[in-house]
Amino acid sequence: MTHRCAILDDYQNVALDLADWSALKGQVELTVFNAPLGGPDDVVRALSSFHIVVLMRERTPFTRAVIEALPGLKLIVTTGMRNASLDVKAARDRGIEVCGTDGVGSPTVGIAIGLMLELSRHIGQESARLKGGALWQTSVGTDLEGKTFGTVGLGRLGTRTVNVAKALGMKAIAWSTNLTPEKCKEAGVGYATREELFAQADVISIHLILSPRSRGIIGAADLARMKPTAFLINTARGPLIDEAALVAALREKRIAGAGLDVFDTEPLPLDHPLRKLDNVVLTPHLGYVTRENLGANYRGAVEDIRAWLDGKPVRLMEA
Repeated sequence: MTHRCAILDDYQNVALDLADWSALKGQVELTVFNAPLGGPDDVVRALSSFHIVVLMRERTPFTRAVIEALPGLKLIVTTGMRNASLDVKAARDRGIEVCGTDGVGSPTVGIAIGLMLELSRHIGQESARLKGGALWQTSVGTDLEGKTFGTVGLGRLGTRTVNVAKALGMKAIAWSTNLTPEKCKEAGVGYATREELFAQADVISIHLILSPRSRGIIGAADLARMKPTAFLINTARGPLIDEAALVAALREKRIAGAGLDVFDTEPLPLDHPLRKLDNVVLTPHLGYVTRENLGANYRGAVEDIRAWLDGKPVRLMEA
């Protein structure tokens, strides 16, 4: 039997180039989708004849309703070992195996620091002006040396981002729900309460995992404590921040700006108010999009499918 495999949301059209899929030849027929499929009904229509689906992180939600509407589905592979928009239990209830993949490095760190540099020094903005025919400089930057970098979350990515900020001469403080002074001391970061971090930091960067408990954890009260000169960076997940409160704070210039790589709805709707604000830097969820990381993801997908075909599935995800 030849299994039909759909590789979803390969926006850059690199999936077949970054991994060797020949190990599946003769048993798996590959179809690559380079654009979002649309809503749940569109997803079901597009994938009704497929047995295997390779998901790119959280680009296409696979809810119970979608999974139950695809009776021919036998294997789901998601890049990474965590996918908040995939109902693993629903898949398991239907007898569908669900596997994840490895990744490499910490590419999100570069995006977080890049957003901070763009907000503070306007590099991309000035480049676009020069290419557009402007004579010379117009913006005034902000020197980061001596400023305070606050991280909400001090896990692997938060710690690595802090280390880069410290290399730029910034002071560092951290807060999260379960963070302790001892953990901060080990990381060489100052411990702050929630109120202290939002009131004192000149740049605040979010590095939390999205969960029912953390959804909307950054709200209007936190934004109200921020300095009018402070920047907010989010490369984690959009729903960690109350989006309506953030739009209001930016529109009313109560904070200096925001650098956002993640959003409540992705792709970001064309009529979204964030697209119209001049104190926001937007990137289309590029945090994990590097050749190195995507290569590891797609190589892992090939390994997962090969192992499943051989009856020995690997990297099974828990419901």
